[in-house]
Amino acid sequence: MRWTSALAIYFLFWAFSVFFVLPFGVKTSDEAGVERVPGQAESAPHEFHPGKIAKRVTIVATILWSLYMLNFHFGWLTPQMLDVFGTWNGVE
Repeated sequence: MRWTSALAIYFLFWAFSVFFVLPFGVKTSDEAGVERVPGQAESAPHEFHPGKIAKRVTIVATILWSLYMLNFHFGWLTPQMLDVFGTWNGVE
């Protein structure tokens, strides 16, 4: 695999990891014990820390990407192993 392909796959893992990481560690104004701003939704986060979220996303994405690259290199899980319906014809 070319390094540009590996980099593109890393950025995909990073983008998908954002959606996995965002819900964790978020407190609403009610949970933080602070009054809400007029017009603010009850589910809105009290504070937003983009630097902390970016670090968490980078860690999760790096772990997932590393597992993907190790699987690509060692072939632990192949399409044939995932073929539960027996439709794999060997054409790649």
